[in-house]
Amino acid sequence: MGKKRIIKKSGSGAEEAKSRGAVSLAKKRVDEGVLYIQATYNNTIITLADTAGNVLAWSTAGSLGFKGTRKSTPYAASKVAEFIAEQAKIVKMQKVGIMVKGIGSGRESAIRSFAGKGFDIPYIKDMTPLPHNGPKPSKPRRV
Repeated sequence: MGKKRIIKKSGSGAEEAKSRGAVSLAKKRVDEGVLYIQATYNNTIITLADTAGNVLAWSTAGSLGFKGTRKSTPYAASKVAEFIAEQAKIVKMQKVGIMVKGIGSGRESAIRSFAGKGFDIPYIKDMTPLPHNGPKPSKPRRV
């Protein structure tokens, strides 16, 4: 028959994600930083860095337990922003500039939920790449 396996049930994905990286952040103290929000059609990726560009914490909607089309919702983006705000409070960050990239539905809600946590936000910049002419379009289809 062999050995019987004991499966340990852990908590939800959000609880595991909250414990991720909290130990290493507790030692650091950063006053100013930059929040990078990348909102795509499929996911929302938020990265917290100091002014030199060193990444302190990051999270995505997928890493918090959202799957499929729910990853791209504004609710998922706001939950990711709340998680990163907690990480920023651990390192005692007060001033945070925001850089937004992409055209997903989570842009606005991520900014609003992060700003609602009481941080001083000196600027919000849009870094979405814009095409300037681009490649030659294909010929029209002949039927």
